[in-house]
Amino acid sequence: MDVLVVVDGANVVGSVPDGWWRDRRGAAERLRDSLAARAGEGIAGHAGPVEIVLVVEGAARGVESVAGVRVVSAPGSGDDRIVELVAEAPGRSCVVVTADRGLRARVEALGARCTGPRSVREADGRS
Repeated sequence: MDVLVVVDGANVVGSVPDGWWRDRRGAAERLRDSLAARAGEGIAGHAGPVEIVLVVEGAARGVESVAGVRVVSAPGSGDDRIVELVAEAPGRSCVVVTADRGLRARVEALGARCTGPRSVREADGRS
């Protein structure tokens, strides 16, 4: 079974001050597209193929999934939805991409590994 890579969209988008706050949905779509380009070859230090789930919240809700990236719009807290996704995959190798220490502690308690935004930002040439 492929590694499940769950990306904290708000945290990764917010890791680079590139004006994302003017168009949160557009920023999430750009992140999604950069992730999709690498789904087959691997990402976040894991050889492909990997299953990538991008969790979006707030103004970024409604971003569509594309080949290689399933987009999940969190109805409330993105962090809570990420924890749910990890909990729904017992025994599966999961990597959560976030710099949020509180979220890291929650998913690591469920057996997930964590990596920071730079591991996927390098995918689009930005870090």
